[in-house]
Amino acid sequence: MSLTSLLPIALTLLCVVPGHVANPAPHYPALSPPITRSPGGALPAAPYSVAFSKKVPRRKEKINALSALCGHSGSGNGAKPGSQITVPLAGSNFDSDYLVNITIGGQNFSLIIDSGSADTWVPQQGFQCFNLTGSPVPSATCNFGTTGFDVNMSKTFEPFPNVSFNITYGTSEFVAGPVGFDTVSVGGLEVSRQVVPIPNVAAWTGDGILSGIIGLAFPDETSVFNTTDPTTASTQNQIPYDPFFFTAVKQKKVEQPFFSVALNRPTPEQEEHDAYDPNLGILAFGGIADVPVLHNTSTTVSVQTFPSNATGADGKFFFYTIPIDSYNFPGSENVPEARNASLGNGTTILDTGTALNLIPGPVAAAYAAAFDPPAELTSAAGLTLYVAQCNASVPPFSVTIGGQAFSVDPRDQLLPVVIDEQGDVACVLGTQARGGPDISGDFHLLGDTFLHNVVTTFNPIDKEVTLTQRVAY
Repeated sequence: MSLTSLLPIALTLLCVVPGHVANPAPHYPALSPPITRSPGGALPAAPYSVAFSKKVPRRKEKINALSALCGHSGSGNGAKPGSQITVPLAGSNFDSDYLVNITIGGQNFSLIIDSGSADTWVPQQGFQCFNLTGSPVPSATCNFGTTGFDVNMSKTFEPFPNVSFNITYGTSEFVAGPVGFDTVSVGGLEVSRQVVPIPNVAAWTGDGILSGIIGLAFPDETSVFNTTDPTTASTQNQIPYDPFFFTAVKQKKVEQPFFSVALNRPTPEQEEHDAYDPNLGILAFGGIADVPVLHNTSTTVSVQTFPSNATGADGKFFFYTIPIDSYNFPGSENVPEARNASLGNGTTILDTGTALNLIPGPVAAAYAAAFDPPAELTSAAGLTLYVAQCNASVPPFSVTIGGQAFSVDPRDQLLPVVIDEQGDVACVLGTQARGGPDISGDFHLLGDTFLHNVVTTFNPIDKEVTLTQRVAY
């Protein structure tokens, strides 16, 4: 049974941490002294809240690879009217991306919500489309869900002169071009003069619905540069700016500096048969997303700084990187990197833009061996994935963070994918190794496999993250 047709999805799932086209110096995490505490009181309800609420077709690179990827269904309980800003989240790529409706300069777009990047961008009308190897192709090939942002149709748009935008994502997709300022609104939360890149060059494999990305990471992860030529972008001419939520806080549009995400999983039937899924979760601004949670399971930890040799004021914040205490499953007591995750030689990023958990290799190998029958490591074209029988018994799995163990539902740990034209199906594990079975890797990721099971409340101003176990759904 060949896994060749799994390669497109594997590349998408395993390589999502953004990197700039200009190839800046790599970011390596330094473990700043963690703050670990239980909140003194309940997090406030969010005044702005929007649900993911659309169904969309799968993206082209997954047409022949993805049957029923880990997903985002069920229904979140919305906030009481007037109590919070809640944004509905939609499912894209057969629910491997979460979308939110957003308005820029009075024009509507559906954007991927991404805690692993910081720029909010949409393509400019008349953009040039390229394939992933850099060759020009018709604009329809990029398959955005828009013809592009029309600067002439916005009454509030202002150009940002003498700068450019340039970013390449781990999928090899890239966008570049000019930048402007405009009014941005998400779920009723509106900010003015937000920096908005409007690239006129794109290599993208869209689904006909998603139109860009809303990035929620830190200013130092933004990708605007002090040059009009995007190809000369570098760390030396980077101009960090305030991402959308930072702007909202500075403009005092929210009383509390929190945004909160609850990502739902769909049923396998929805993932396999529905190209357009409603009620896939909640994005809330100013407080916690209003979904059922287990009492007394919240913990708050500090976000860690980059790079590894930074100390004191030299430390910078890029992603929501947090310390992990341990990974827990049958047999984990025999794996030093599982008992003490700090031995894994890397910090961990909470990323809504990644479908899988990518953890230290020895931990992933031990977890794969705990399946019954055991999951097997399969290699294809230089990629390695743990694959199991779809009826395998899934061992329990939890991650201890800030002294609190957060369990992961077994349904998130076996992800069925079509592997050939005959319709044969294999199940990829939702928790994989980053760097191979014997390699710990320089950083790790907790993606949607983990995030389906918690409410994640980000406080980028105080540089903390609060996690709360969700009620099973």
